[in-house]
Amino acid sequence: MILRRREFIKTSGLAVAGSLVIPPLFQSCKGSVLSDNAESYLSHFEVTRELLQKVISAAMEKGADYADLYFEHSLNNTSALEDGKVNSAYSNIAYGVGIRVLKGDQTGYAYSEIITEEAMLKAARTAANIADGPGIFSPVRINELVAPSFYPVTSSWEEFSVKDKVPFIQRMNDKIFAAENRVTKANVYLSDKTSYILFCNSEGLLAWDYRPLVFLAGVCIMEDKGRIENFFSGRSFRKGSEFLTNELVDEMSDEVVRKTSLLFEATRPKPGEMEVVVGAGESGILLHEAMGHAFEADFNRKDLSIFSDKMGTKIAENFVRIIDDGTIAGNRGSLNFDDEGNLSGKTILVDEGILTSYLHDRISSKHYNVDATGNGRRESFRHIPMPRMRCTYMDNGPHKKEEIISSVSKGIYVDSFSNGEVNIGQGDFTFFVKFGYLIENGKLTRPIKDVNIIGNGPQALADIVMAADDMLVNDGVWTCGKNGQGAPVSMGIPTVKIKKLTVG
Repeated sequence: MILRRREFIKTSGLAVAGSLVIPPLFQSCKGSVLSDNAESYLSHFEVTRELLQKVISAAMEKGADYADLYFEHSLNNTSALEDGKVNSAYSNIAYGVGIRVLKGDQTGYAYSEIITEEAMLKAARTAANIADGPGIFSPVRINELVAPSFYPVTSSWEEFSVKDKVPFIQRMNDKIFAAENRVTKANVYLSDKTSYILFCNSEGLLAWDYRPLVFLAGVCIMEDKGRIENFFSGRSFRKGSEFLTNELVDEMSDEVVRKTSLLFEATRPKPGEMEVVVGAGESGILLHEAMGHAFEADFNRKDLSIFSDKMGTKIAENFVRIIDDGTIAGNRGSLNFDDEGNLSGKTILVDEGILTSYLHDRISSKHYNVDATGNGRRESFRHIPMPRMRCTYMDNGPHKKEEIISSVSKGIYVDSFSNGEVNIGQGDFTFFVKFGYLIENGKLTRPIKDVNIIGNGPQALADIVMAADDMLVNDGVWTCGKNGQGAPVSMGIPTVKIKKLTVG
């Protein structure tokens, strides 16, 4: 599993097709958010309840246990500044339906980028081949899911043009250059995505969602006496264009300049095993990679996770409480309901140091005979859902940050990461730390940079010996990769002391 922060590198490489056919529905709905009711979404995708039932019946005709339809219409726009000007803009439209059929633990899947009766029936019968039929499906009563809204939008991105975005992007560039005479280059990226989702299944559930997603990222590059340093700052939320403010731009500009400047003072520590203090917020990447993936139920159901046989056992100190939450207002990882139609919620994974739950999708929840946790997620209509994290964080502990740092005689303090990777089976992980400090005799001393932290997830969890009361959810630009699919996530953690990790 790989977690990357610099999502802008991926999106900035989008190509615009030479011939792009825009569906009539896009032309008709552009500039307005759909009404929050089933009829507007059915009309948006030009389908009826009767047609949905017919397609579901085709998907179930060979004796499947279950089937669902996932309609998506996503509008994605990215603008980029390089060499002092906003000189590129990219747009992408994703439109189609994914049809999933389940038979036991087996999944049949097909998708269509054309939403017509003929195309959907063909895809449904292709997915149905996972079963060995025959089967009879009687249409069921449609029940509409009334979901809470964790990301209300004040101003939609469809109403916000590139011309409206340019002043904010340009402002960040100008602020970065004005702050330091050592600045040689600034890159700024702004990407907004709006997704219309319609979901229905063979149990009669009908659900719909309007999902905004935005990130703003800036890179500062400085040169001093032939030495070059750079740093990245990013913010991402499920918000509309109200996300963009001068205050946000100024805050990010100050941050990226300040941290780039500090890198000129930084050195690399001597390698070896030592105490490691991870700072509040962004250090949650450690939690996400080293522990979070191993809590995803598909790995445990298949006995691939190091935690497969540890449910109900003590795996950490009493003050350790780990939560996966999809209900934080405006958070990048939040969902009103997951991609299987389950309402989002707050799942306690570890409570008082005891493993209490995995992260479930429909298949794993049936396997373990528990309720789904709202973690069935997919990258798009072209992909099958699987257990994925949303916002994973460790709750506050009983200590103070100053108390934790003063307890370390020799170690490092780290709080700026760029990526991480974990082997689910063994739990071994590695993280690249962009910036931190040495801790010597209980005090932060020299800044450090470009450090690898290596360890084992279960062991690192057991070795958390102190946790502060300053838990912070990081609002950075994080995209989690799993089985070839990317998903927006976030994480958080308080200041935590791990008694032993390898620094190299």
